[in-house]
Amino acid sequence: MGLFKKREYIRITPSQQEKQDSTQQKPFVPDGTWEKCPSCHKPLHKKELGEERTCHHCGYGFRIGAKQRLDLIVDENSFEAWDTDIAFKNPINFPNYEEKLNKAKELTGLDEAVLTGKASINGLEVVIGIMDSRFIMGSMSSVVGEKITRAFEKATDLGLPVIMFTASGGARMQEGIMSLMQMAKISASVKRHSEVGLLYITVLTDPTTGGVTASFGMQGDIILAEPQTMIGFAGRRVIEQTIRQKLPDDFQKAEFLLEHGFVDKIVPRNELKETLGFLLMFHTKGVTIDES
Repeated sequence: MGLFKKREYIRITPSQQEKQDSTQQKPFVPDGTWEKCPSCHKPLHKKELGEERTCHHCGYGFRIGAKQRLDLIVDENSFEAWDTDIAFKNPINFPNYEEKLNKAKELTGLDEAVLTGKASINGLEVVIGIMDSRFIMGSMSSVVGEKITRAFEKATDLGLPVIMFTASGGARMQEGIMSLMQMAKISASVKRHSEVGLLYITVLTDPTTGGVTASFGMQGDIILAEPQTMIGFAGRRVIEQTIRQKLPDDFQKAEFLLEHGFVDKIVPRNELKETLGFLLMFHTKGVTIDES
């Protein structure tokens, strides 16, 4: 059966030099050079995002940490942190909860999912709170509720306005009903602050959902939002299954909420400090608006 015998061919392998030349000709793209916008899904070079990390296609503000946002908003060296030593408790003895908290602290450099304190914006004093979605999705715990409540109480005593940057997935399940109770607790302190005529501004950032939206996130005298921010209570799928209707594509986006009267203004990240500074000036010093 020699007729069907496989013929042997001479194999030619590339030399070491040819291999090296071939490797050098391939373009090298470092990892992490490009990112995709979560909102419009277009690719972005990291350098295009800039210090403020915003998409130049749709204006979406990428999620940033509390300390990074603080640097963008308040005057340099003006921030004084409050209540960084509130004791941790595991009210329902949730397994591995403390270990999860320690990992979040190591990741963010924060003691909890919110950073609170006093600062100045364009020279005007303000009490500020910034939630960090990297810390267990910015969820409300007993400590988060206590920190925000104390911030409003101190602001009331000092006669200062409050600005809250929200970014949260809602209540923290590891604390059960104790987390849900923070909604009423914070809301009571917001009311006392309002009753003495002090200003409260909320800035809704991506994402603001759950119990934060259902309480202090929507209780501001002025409610601002960053472009393309997700804002809502329950998830889209849960709502559609409940009402048995298809929701609009832009449902729970800041632009949809602005159109329906839930948000006062959408402000790009690079204009936030200027806008907040103007609102504080208007409230504290009664500046007039040029209508021309």
